[in-house]
Amino acid sequence: MTGFLTILTTTATEADAEGLAEALLAEGLAACVQIAAIRSRYVWQGEVKREAEQLLLIKTREALFEPVRAKIRTLHPYDTPEIVALPITAGDVDYLGWLGAATRA
Repeated sequence: MTGFLTILTTTATEADAEGLAEALLAEGLAACVQIAAIRSRYVWQGEVKREAEQLLLIKTREALFEPVRAKIRTLHPYDTPEIVALPITAGDVDYLGWLGAATRA
């Protein structure tokens, strides 16, 4: 195990995605946040929804999951935002070294 995660969340707007990314980076909670426009299909309150969203891929330390989760919950406009962590089980040593150096210990 490397001790690093990619955390996924989505937002409805690019502005929300940018604000969340900037907050995570400014506080040292993420080394990198990638933002991509996506089309989402999901069930919400018994109805199938079709929405354009922004997907955030947040690269961080495993130990920072809770502070990242808390920051997303604080800033996110959704009632139930997606907050899913995927472990990084292997990676380039230089990249992982940078990821560690760019996030708070």
